Amino acid sequence: MKKVLVILGQTATGKSSLAVKIAEKWNGEIISADSRQIYKNLDIGTGKITQEEMHGVPHHLLDVANPKKQFSVSLYKTLAEEKIKEILARGHVPIICGGTGFYIDAVTKGTILPSVPPNKKLRKELDKKLTPELVTELKKLDKRRSREIDPQNRVRIIRAIEIAKALGKVPPVTEETPPYKFIKIGLYLPPEKLKKKVEKRVGVMFKSGLLREIKKLKKLGIPEKRLQELGFEYYNPTVGSVVKATLDYAKRQMTWFKRDKKITWLDASDVASTKMVEKILKQLEQ
Repeated sequence: MKKVLVILGQTATGKSSLAVKIAEKWNGEIISADSRQIYKNLDIGTGKITQEEMHGVPHHLLDVANPKKQFSVSLYKTLAEEKIKEILARGHVPIICGGTGFYIDAVTKGTILPSVPPNKKLRKELDKKLTPELVTELKKLDKRRSREIDPQNRVRIIRAIEIAKALGKVPPVTEETPPYKFIKIGLYLPPEKLKKKVEKRVGVMFKSGLLREIKKLKKLGIPEKRLQELGFEYYNPTVGSVVKATLDYAKRQMTWFKRDKKITWLDASDVASTKMVEKILKQLEQ
């Protein structure tokens, strides 16, 4: 079976820099697995890798979607699988890199998602409701799915209601065995170190022009409600609120990833060190 490397984990743990180091050593190409970096013009707030930081390594599935429109996990799965085939056909190693567990599972576990088309009329009606009201509605329709979903994620809650209304309930996610061997490397940091990294990163975001980026998005016609959906960094941000929300998000990421027993976890305190790179390369060689 062809090998695909997956570098995943919490935000601010250095996944991108490690992926680049591996790609340079192993003739790799990187496929982003980030549900917000997929959008154009969301750069500073999402911590998107710069051209300079890429070191000439090809990166895929960055800046491919319009932030005005929602991008589905099923479309991500289709595009990512196409990229894996293309990269392997070139004789290179695909490296999936990111922190969106739902995206990573869709590709590495062969997740089969329910085929329900968007219901624009229903979405308009639901969008008028407060998030707690949406959670209550989903509970009435499907208690199981309401327990699984992030209660702050309006987009996912609305989609779950949409599916439940179409099918009676949200069907359990099924999986099919993908035709590749996925080597999963997870990066983590002890809580205090993670907090310091996040504080530093958020400080850099504000200095680099996060507020200018938000103004630019508004000029492009993206409404306040959509900015809120795109993430806590884009809706009335302050340094303190973004740090807190980022750390909360990091906890949710780890909760998701801990369910996968095939992940090899590495302490990211010394991320992208020669020793860590060599350890991962050995796993690729085996």
